[in-house]
Parts: sequence; structure tokens; C-alpha cells
Amino acid sequence: MMKRLFGIGTRELLRQFWTRLSDLDQPRLWVYALIVGAISGYAALLFYWTVGALQTLFFGETEAAIETSVSRLDWWVVLSVPTLGGLCVGLILARFSDSGRVASVAEVIEACRIRGCEMSLRSGTISAVVSALSLGVGASSGREGPVVHLGATLAAVFSRFARVTKVEARILLGCAAAAAVSSSFNAPIAGALFALEVVLGYYAVRAFAPIVIASVAGAVISRSHLGDYPAFWIPDRSLETFWELPAFGLLGVVSAITATLLMASIIATDTLTDRMQERWSYPLWLEPAAGGFVIGCIALVYPQVVGVGYETTSEVLYERVPFWTMIGVIAAKVAAVAVTLATRFGGGVFSPSLMLGAVTGGAFGVVATSIFPELSSSYGLYALAGMGAVAAAVLGAPISTSLIVFELTGDYQTAVAVMVSVSVATVLTQQVIERSYFHWRLGNRGLHLGDGPQRYLLDTMLVGTYMLPRGAEGSPSETQSWDLIEQGVSLSKDDTMQTALSMFSKKLEYIPIVSENEGGGRTLTGALFHIDALRAYNRALVEAHEEEHG
Repeated sequence: MMKRLFGIGTRELLRQFWTRLSDLDQPRLWVYALIVGAISGYAALLFYWTVGALQTLFFGETEAAIETSVSRLDWWVVLSVPTLGGLCVGLILARFSDSGRVASVAEVIEACRIRGCEMSLRSGTISAVVSALSLGVGASSGREGPVVHLGATLAAVFSRFARVTKVEARILLGCAAAAAVSSSFNAPIAGALFALEVVLGYYAVRAFAPIVIASVAGAVISRSHLGDYPAFWIPDRSLETFWELPAFGLLGVVSAITATLLMASIIATDTLTDRMQERWSYPLWLEPAAGGFVIGCIALVYPQVVGVGYETTSEVLYERVPFWTMIGVIAAKVAAVAVTLATRFGGGVFSPSLMLGAVTGGAFGVVATSIFPELSSSYGLYALAGMGAVAAAVLGAPISTSLIVFELTGDYQTAVAVMVSVSVATVLTQQVIERSYFHWRLGNRGLHLGDGPQRYLLDTMLVGTYMLPRGAEGSPSETQSWDLIEQGVSLSKDDTMQTALSMFSKKLEYIPIVSENEGGGRTLTGALFHIDALRAYNRALVEAHEEEHG
């Protein structure tokens, strides 16, 4: 039979299969993925236990009941814990962090797309310590950001030790992100898709199997130690009729407004704190303390803003939160998250987005079910759809966030409703903000990853790498080069290829490369030819295409 189908016998077919399999790098990469997944899973677990211990120490309860505990504390405790905790955060950052800020998922995305395994274990450790302390003292953020960053830095260390290629290093960073998300939410499918959709930015077959292996490893570790429980307890919710789907489309519009409000608030508050620091030049280590005081003031009125927000999210899903309370919590949580991130506390935006989505969907559901009670499901279902819609819009990750909700419910009809809200919210938010939260963070640093490799490659290719040195064979005349320099046509070694190609639009054959002297003068160091720049850009595009589709 085998000989008739393939032209060779069964034994020879198996021999050829085994020979080709042994020549592949994939089995080795799968083993590495399993190791990285286990490392990241345990890192996420350790982070979870640390935050729980700190919250119990300061507030008497872990995340599951922290809002109730805060509402019963004396006002001076609610104010002093985040303020003094913020002071500790500021001092730690001032002493140990080079940038003065906590690293985030944006850095992991940058490393995956550009830098490979060049990530600092020191940076990841500082990020994890500061973020754990921040969440422990009541900062309003999520834990997925620091665990992804910590897992990625551990994966980078492993990649350097194992001496893998740059492409494999990027895949292993994606494995770390998948395992961290999977372990945090007990959602292995969503963890894998999050790594592919957000971190790596492509769905290459070569990357799929290792990331799935790592994600499953993270989930197994979480379930082994914490039990096989979802991140949120979800009541039985199901779509009553498909005639209700237009209401979920309208919820997508409302969710887009919430997502836009959150991102705009973070951007505005971040800009405001930077301008205040430039104007008054106060010590940076005071910022988290001031932010902690503001968060404490908000928590006196709305204790729901403290921490990740799991208790409030669960209460909304079980329909235990009044309408006007939900409206107030939306405004309070947006303000608290913006202050937390702008004042250099640690943490992520995924969990706060889920909470804001739940509250937004719950408030919308109260209105919808009161207008069309005979056609409407319970408002808890709208809260569930809102969770996915707001989170997807903020993160720019509609597929993985939809799958998180699906994994939490296991209900197909619910998933349909969620997908309608998610798609509408994501498209509308992208129209207004034009990028996800992570891509905004990277865009502030001159990296436009959301525009695809054809743009971000130009932002990362430095002219000095591709120039022809002065005096080398084929170098242009120095007299002609200085004539161009006098006309204002020159580049430095540190300029990007984006700048160079823009200058080449003037139909130049080459551009002189100069360096600044200490005395203020300039030295001719080489030249970048137009043809060399185009060849280098073309090679980079081909390599990116092969990696994404290989």
C-alpha cells in the first residue's frame, strides 16, 4: 500500500521520515519551549504569591476580597499604605533602575521584534519587585505585565546560555509571554494566541508549536499549585436570542468609548507628569508617593479601584452592583489607572481593562434589559462581553481576548456575542487612537511596530552599519562630499535608515556621513550610497518575511 502511494516501502518511508526529523531544529526548540514555559509559569506563580502576601499584610485580604477589606479600614490606613508604598517604590527605582521606570510588555514586544535575546535580567527582576510591591500596597494596575516581562528576561538568559539563533530567541520570548499569561489566567489557548498576536506579531507555523507547548506548561503549573479554577467565577449566562446581537454591537461602541477614555487619560496624565517634572525639577522618587496619595484619596470613595479589580469584576458578573455605582467606578478606575502608570508604579493594563469592560458592560446591560426585557439576557452577559471588548480595544488583541472570555465560559453563543462587541470596539478605538496601548508606548520611543516591518525595520537600521568608510575602494570624492555637507546634506552614524531614505528622495547618489568633534567641528567618516541602502532594506524585508512565514 505504502509503495503504491509513495513509490517506496514502509520501512524506507519511516527511515526517511526519521532522518529528516533528526535534521530539524524543531524538536530541540520544543524542549527549550517546555523549559522556558516551566520557568515562566513558576515565575508567575511566585509573583502571585508575593502580591497576595503583601496585600494580606497591608489590607488583611488577598485580591479576591481586597475591595471589601479596604472599605472597612480607617481612612488614614487607606491613605498611608499606598503613599508610603509609593515612596518605597520611588526609592527602589532611583537606586536600582537606570531608566527610573518599570519595564513593561512593550519592552518585551520590542525585544521579540527587534532585539532578540538582548534583555537584562536585572531589569526584569526590578520590574517584578516594584510591581509586586505596587500591587501589594493598592496600586491600580494588573499583574500580567510584570510577569510577562520577568518571564521574558528569564527566557533571554536561557537563550544566551543555549546559544540559540535570533529567530529562536524571539520565539522563546514569545513562549515566556504565553506561559505567563496562561499561568495568570488559567487560559492556555488565550495565552498562546496572545503571544502570537501581540508579542510576536505573526502566526508562523515554526513558532506555533513551541508557544503552545510553553502555554500548556504554564497552565499545568498553575493548576497543579492553585487548582483547576478560572481567574473569575462565571455564572451561567447564555444568549437568549440572536435578535439580541445588535445590542452587543452597540455595546462595542460604548466599550470603544471606555477604551478610548482609558488610553487618552493614561496619555494625558503621563504627559502632564513629565511636564511638571521638567518645570519644577522635583526628585523623581517622589512621584510614586504622590501617585499613591491620589489613589488613596480615590479609594476612600471608591475602594473598587484598589488592586487588579477581581472582586469588583466578579460582583458585576453576578449582578450585585447597582447601576450608578458602576458608572462611578468607571470614572474612578480610569483615573486611578492613569495615575498609577503615570507616576511610575508597576503593573499592566490587561486586568484593569477587563474590570473596566465588565463594569461598562454591566451598566449598559442594565439599560438594555430594562428597555427590551423580553429580548434581553441578564446584564451579567453584557458585562462578560464588555470585558472582552474593552480589553481587546486597549491591547489591540481581539483574538486572544475573545478566547479568554470563551475559555472562562465554554459557551458558544456567549462567544458569538463577545465577538460582535470585540470587533466593533477594536475597529472604532483604532480609528480614534490609531494604535494599541503597547504600540503607543513604543511609538513614543520612535518604534512604529504597528505599521509592519516595512516601517519599523527602517527605524532600527542604523546608517553606520551600511555606510562605506572614508578612503575605502569606491568612496566618493572628498571635495564633492564636503560640497554636499556645506549644502546641509549629511548624516551621522546613529541616524536611521528612515532618515536616510527620506533624504535620498532628493535624487542623491550618496550622502556623506560625518561625526561631531569635541571642539564643535565635523569629520568626514564615510558615505552611504543609495543603492546600498536599498539593498540592505530589501534584505531585511526578505529576512522578516521568511521568519514570519517560514
